[in-house]
Amino acid sequence: MKELCRLHSVPEPEELERLALGIWSCAVPMEAPPTPPHNDDDDEEEDDAEDEEDLHLEMDDPDTASKNKGDEMGVEHLAVLERLRQTQRQDHLKGSVSGSVQATDRLMKELRDIYRSDSFKKGMYSIDLVSESLYEWNVRLMSVDPDSPLHNDLVELKEKEGNDSILLNMHFKETYPFEPPFVRVVHPIIAGGYVLVGGAICMELLTKQGWSSAYTVEAVIMQIAATLVKGKARIQFGAPKVV
Repeated sequence: MKELCRLHSVPEPEELERLALGIWSCAVPMEAPPTPPHNDDDDEEEDDAEDEEDLHLEMDDPDTASKNKGDEMGVEHLAVLERLRQTQRQDHLKGSVSGSVQATDRLMKELRDIYRSDSFKKGMYSIDLVSESLYEWNVRLMSVDPDSPLHNDLVELKEKEGNDSILLNMHFKETYPFEPPFVRVVHPIIAGGYVLVGGAICMELLTKQGWSSAYTVEAVIMQIAATLVKGKARIQFGAPKVV
């Protein structure tokens, strides 16, 4: 346009400059928002996060293995649990189920947990089912406070009878775990320690008022051992065995 004006000796119109500016401004493309530069650190962080997650999984494996190892129980104890399951199935088929489903399930869990417990594995006590019944247990306390007179009596008992344990009998009702088991000392004869004539143990824990369904059998056993020591229980040597 300017060349035509000069060619024909015509003055350039004022609008020409504004038109040129307008065309120029329209010709400039709008800049797109800047694309953030690719940061290799982000990829590294993502890779690190994935690696860290994998590391956690790998680190969990030893813990899981350790836990599984801690859950192991002896072959003889696995056999006991299996026999109990088979007996329950047979009784169910015969329609001669004893006890209650809730009590049976809870006692099976208690027995399984005891077989896996450290206290049981360390020989602090032992468990025998009377006539393979889940509702009657014989428990042998083989460890009490070594500084107690009762411990010294157990040492003497071993020298005299070859036995250094306290035999407890635990009887569970079909209302367990909502009612406590009945527990008594069978052998040896013990005086003090809240043990009554006949071997019954006088503990609030073993009463309906003091009992809680949350208590485990192992906790009861450990509490009985502590109560005997606290009550200054002593073995009555030469006394006849409670029947």
